Amino acid sequence: MARIYLSSSDKIIECENNLVTLTMSDGTIYDRLEPRRLFPVSREDEYITLLDEGGVEIAVIRRLRDVDDNSVKILKKSLDDYYLVPHITRIISTAEKYGTLRWTVETDRGIKVFDIRNRNHDIRVSKSGTVRVRDADDNRYTIDNYHELDPHSRALLVMDI
Repeated sequence: MARIYLSSSDKIIECENNLVTLTMSDGTIYDRLEPRRLFPVSREDEYITLLDEGGVEIAVIRRLRDVDDNSVKILKKSLDDYYLVPHITRIISTAEKYGTLRWTVETDRGIKVFDIRNRNHDIRVSKSGTVRVRDADDNRYTIDNYHELDPHSRALLVMDI
């Protein structure tokens, strides 16, 4: 089957549990689809796949701007819930034991304590100041701009990278 790419004439409506219903311009309806990002880190608003209950791809959205505004709103709500990434606002403490880092941080979702197995692989700092952290349980966290952290937090971060 050829890959289906959506356009503004195709409509997405909300279903239960962050699933969506797709109505194609030809009237074909696909119900209970899961939106997922093909590139969840580098292209958040591009290449969104819609999977059926068996995990089979039904359609792809090249860019969110390719579909109508209401569909974008529904897709973003579903994707944001699935890809919940807490934002670190303060690093409270860090400790290393047997090569594993333990961070205690304050996030927009509350205080979190997590382990980082490999600082070289699991802490990524971009030129813009964004920091992406992956913990030992494969959860992700971000720091929007480490230059804006308080001095204590910056010092702990610099010590760990």
